Amino acid sequence: MSQSEARFTVRSLIATAIGTIIATVLVLEASGRIDHSDNKDHVPVGEFEAVHITPGEEFRMSPKSSELHAVCEQGYLAVAADTDPDFRGILVDYKNRGVRCSREPAPERNQPIQQGQEPADNE
Repeated sequence: MSQSEARFTVRSLIATAIGTIIATVLVLEASGRIDHSDNKDHVPVGEFEAVHITPGEEFRMSPKSSELHAVCEQGYLAVAADTDPDFRGILVDYKNRGVRCSREPAPERNQPIQQGQEPADNE
């Protein structure tokens, strides 16, 4: 096909593709098909990895700190964001079991963990 036989230029095809994507997102947003949830209850705070370090082994870590910090919430380790104090989550293992931050016995299973609530004394 010669240059004079080409019906559309590459630029017009790229512009059409970008315009189509933008129009699709706008139509989905206007029709309510894209869900923007404000509920932070089930949003993962982050993905973490435990690194086993043996004595004498050299471990390299980034000099930058993350924008997260850990706190002890009713005997369980919670991770919270530095930028949003309300954004916090309990650290769980692969079976969704809470990671304790002390060697105390685990809290009662039937009692849900609520923010700001003091742990119950089982004495």
